[in-house]
Parts: sequence; structure tokens; C-alpha cells
Amino acid sequence: MSLLKEKLAQIFPPLRQEIQAFVKQYGDKVVSQVTLAQAYGGMRGVKCLVCDTSEVPPDKGLIIRGIELKYLFEKWPEEILWLLLTGELPTPEELKDLQSELRAHEEVPDYVWNVLDTMPADSHPMTMFNTAILVMQRESVFAKRYAQGMKKEEYWEATYDDLISIIAKLPAIGAYVYRKRFNKGPRIESDKNADWAKNFVHMIGLPDPNEELTKLMRLYFTLHCDHEGGNVSAFSAATINSALSDLYYALSGGLNGLAGPLHGLANQECLAWIIGVVEKFGGVPTHEELEKYAWETLNSGRVIPGYGHAVLRITDPRFDAFLAFGNKYFPEDPIFKTVARVYEVVPNVLKQVQKIKDPWPNVDAASGATLYHYGMTEFSYYTVLFSISRALGICSQAVVARAMGYPITRPKSLTTASYRKIVESD
Repeated sequence: MSLLKEKLAQIFPPLRQEIQAFVKQYGDKVVSQVTLAQAYGGMRGVKCLVCDTSEVPPDKGLIIRGIELKYLFEKWPEEILWLLLTGELPTPEELKDLQSELRAHEEVPDYVWNVLDTMPADSHPMTMFNTAILVMQRESVFAKRYAQGMKKEEYWEATYDDLISIIAKLPAIGAYVYRKRFNKGPRIESDKNADWAKNFVHMIGLPDPNEELTKLMRLYFTLHCDHEGGNVSAFSAATINSALSDLYYALSGGLNGLAGPLHGLANQECLAWIIGVVEKFGGVPTHEELEKYAWETLNSGRVIPGYGHAVLRITDPRFDAFLAFGNKYFPEDPIFKTVARVYEVVPNVLKQVQKIKDPWPNVDAASGATLYHYGMTEFSYYTVLFSISRALGICSQAVVARAMGYPITRPKSLTTASYRKIVESD
């Protein structure tokens, strides 16, 4: 048994008993009220989910297992996966053991490559990526063991096995989707001595002479790993998995939600806007030019992409991380320099618009510019990178949920006529 699985076997039983006792004692306590506007507004702000892997307070941003993201910028994705599952960062020995476990499961079945090779050449990268995950469902340990009569107490173990198998293979799948979809050449075999993110960079085949791209991808995969349980991809995956559909079904379903324009495509829109600004002004605009252009954009009824967030009321710490990375490695890049200048100008403009609650940038305002600098200029692929990272959180949430014995998700819905009776009777 791996060190991580052994540690989880020690952590989960007492934690499950603690949660059961907690719910038994306080189960009747009201923790949220729902307004009619919230019922019709996508349940925004309704406290009705449990997610112990991360939270996003409006005044702090992403917190993973009690640790603010700003203290995790230098950590590798494998360390974050350990943290998501256990609540602790791994020791060097534990990290090495987890990396060895992932390497042992990284080989992708040949039939997956065959399916990708037969897909239309112009398939969307997300369609290719999610199809590959779903096709691998026949490998599910959970599905096999459930069919054999697995005990409920063992659900998390089989889900963990699926997590390891999936996470181990995603870099190779994601890299091949990039190379095939954008005619970059044949598939590149894995580097058995590389860490998870470095191996992805190796297999994607872009130049990385100083390992700056490797450092960026370690950061990128860390920053996008998790974001509470209520975002579309995490919530969809958790709902699917709550029916005891295995992780292959659940993850592919959740990532189909991530492909939506309102969820995972924002970084593409932000980068396109920045490139448009550079083209409009023939280079990096001045502060005065940017301020005038920002007002023109707002007065025309458009928004400034990358600014504002559904939850946050501060600059997204993930934006801070990308900004610091760019300032360190390529401060004079005109695209990145424009991103930084927009940050100096736009918040002050947005503060003057009364209806705007959050004038600060989110992660999407900067992430695309960093990828673009290193030659990853294919916008439609960016969501695949997001997906590789977000799989860490989605799969971790599933292991925890099965270990805690959470039931199937089944909220109650009402017709508009029923809601009318409720509100008009008061």
C-alpha cells in the first residue's frame, strides 16, 4: 500500500465518525436561507454544499485545507494533491512515494490513442480530452469492485485507485491532444525521470531550454487545482459521483461543464482582449490611453474581461502569482506588459461604476498571457490545461465524499406556480 493510501486509511475512519456525530448533534440547525431571487439565480450564495478540500472567502481568495494560496505558490502539483486529500503537505519521503505511484500508473491504454486518432481533425481539444477520459472507464477499479459487492467502507479506496490512475495519465493525454489537434507531430513518449508537470512539458514538445515553461506549468496546475465545491465543474462531477458513478464518468461530466463559455473559457477571452488592445495602439498603451479605452469599452455596454469575480472582493491571489511570475521571467513582453498596465489602470476606472461590486482582476486576466509567451498560442487548448489541473480537486473531493459516506445529491425543485403560492401567501 502506498504511503498516501495508508495515511488516508488512518485519517478517514475517525473523521467520518466525527462528522456523523457533528451532524447528529446539530443537524436541525439552519445554516442558510434561500430567497426567490437565489432560486431563480443559479443558487448563488446558498450554503448547501460540503467541500473540505478548499474554500474561497471573499476577502482572501482560495484556501486549500486551511492554507492560503499565497503560501503554496512554490509547491508542486503532487504536493497539492497530497494536501487536498490529507490536509497536510507531504514530507520529502511521502512526495517521492506519491510520484513513484503516479509513474507506475501513467501508461495510457493503446485503445485511447486509437480513439483520438479516429476523431475528426477539427474536433475541439476539450471534446478530445474528455472523450479520452470517458473511453478509459473500462479501467475503473471502483466499477469492477462495486459489481463484485464492495462494502461501503471501501468505496473511498476504490475511488482513490481510480484517482491515481486518472491523474497519472492526464499529462500524456493532454499533451497528445495538443500535438494531434494542432499538427505538432507524433506523440512523444513519457520521461520516466520527470515530475508530473515537467513530464507534461516534455510530452507537449514546446521549447523549454531554461525550464521556465516547466516552472510555469507547475504553478499553473497548482493555481487551478480546486475552487470550492459549487463551481460548475466541481458541482457537476460531485453530483454524478454521488450516484456512485465512478470517477471516469464523473470527471468527464464535470469537465464538460468546464468547457462552457461561462466557466472555463474566460482566459481565452481575456487574452484576446489584451491582444486586441496591443494591436489597436501598436504596442503597449500608455496609462492615459488605457483609461480612455476602458471607459469607451464600458460606455459601449461591454465588459473588461478578467475583472470581477462571483465571490472574491480582492485581487485574486492566483492573478498575483501569475503577475509575479511574468515580472520575474519576461517583464518586457508586450502582451504581459499590457496585462500589468491594465491592472494599474482598470480597477480605478471600475471603482467609479456604482453597480460593479468587484473591480479587481481574477486569475483569467493573466493566465493566458503567460501561456502565450512560451508559444502556446492556440486559445482553444487553454481549457484542457485548466482541466488537467482541476482534476486534482475534483478527484480529491470524490475520494473524501466516498470516505465520509455522503449520500446522493438530490435537491428539491418546485414549479413557478408553486413558488407563486409560497410568496403570494405571505
